[in-house]
Formats: sequence, structure tokens, C-alpha cells
Amino acid sequence: GGSCSGLDFAGVTDVYSTFAAFMALNKETGQAQCWGGSWAGGSCNGLDFAGVTDVYSTGSAFMALNKETGQAQCWGGSWAGGSCNGLDFAGVTDVYSTGYAFLALNKKTSEAHCWGKSSMGGSCSDLDFAGVTDVFSTFAAFVALNKETGEAHCWGDSETGGSCDGLDLAGITDVYSTGFAFLALNKKTGEAHCWGDSETGGSCDGLD
Repeated sequence: GGSCSGLDFAGVTDVYSTFAAFMALNKETGQAQCWGGSWAGGSCNGLDFAGVTDVYSTGSAFMALNKETGQAQCWGGSWAGGSCNGLDFAGVTDVYSTGYAFLALNKKTSEAHCWGKSSMGGSCSDLDFAGVTDVFSTFAAFVALNKETGEAHCWGDSETGGSCDGLDLAGITDVYSTGFAFLALNKKTGEAHCWGDSETGGSCDGLD
């Protein structure tokens, strides 16, 4: 993405990026320009962005969504979410991402779609998202939390936060992440849980 000579940015309203590509979009006209590594979303020729309301990205792929119609286009590395053909995004309220996968969630109906690299968050068909209030991510894992009940689902790479079985997240007020670990904190009581890679934040035992 380090070379953009010859591109015309007149009218650009928003700019987005993956790890190795940019997208510049004029939301009013639907005109867009993509540059950088084509494997990471740097090529979007032939795509129609008319009506796009939101754009999301993983490390190597983009998703352009029209929330009003549910129509979406994905491009970039298919291993990182660059292919979403056949998925129905009608009613989607929120989209989240790791470095390799997307999660599209309808919080009203609890319907969800995950795609991209399955071992890094791209597979969630067996999870129940009823009551989920917040979703957080590391580079390769998601956590979906119901702050009212403390119930949580973690999936993706277990070494970077994709496993939280046995953790009691009741009363958690805030969740933070590094690229490889999560911290769940109850600011009222000071109670905290850390999980994921211990060398990059996944261990906080003994801290007050």
C-alpha cells in the first residue's frame, strides 16, 4: 500500500486498511480504489460499492456491507475472510474480526455467521449467541460475552484466547486484548481473569 501515485482521491469519504492494502471509498457515489497486495484486498476492480454503509477488515481481506439491504461483498485472501458468497447478512447489526476471520451478528435475533480461517475464529455454527452484548477479539480468537449474566463463548485459536472454559465472568465490566491474550476486568471489585498466551498478557495471577 506504499504507492498511490496516479490515484484520484477526489470525493473520498472514508479510507480502510488490512495489513497490506488500502481501500479509499466515496460513499456518496460508490466509487472506490484499492491498492497494495492483491492477496490482502489491494484489488477491487469490478466490484460495485453503491449503497455500502460499512467496511470491515481482517488482516488480509475486506468486507463491504449495505446494512439496509444485507448485501455484501468480500475480497482479498479467502483464507482470511475474502469470500462470503452464499451468506445472508440481512439484519446484521454488528461485524467483528480477528486477523483471519469475520463474525457478522444480528443481536436482535442472535443469528451469526463466521467465515475465514476456521481455526482462527472462522467457525461458530455450534455456538449460541442469545443474549450476547459484546464481542472482543485477539489476532486469532473471539470472545462473545453476555455482560448481564457473565456467560461467554470463546473460539478460535486456544493459544491466543480461544478457550475460556471454567472462567467465571459474572460481573465483568470491561474486556481488553493484546494480539494474543484477553483481560476481563470487574472495575467495581478489582477481580480479573487473563487467558491466552501467557508471555503476551495471558497470565495475570498474583496481580492486585
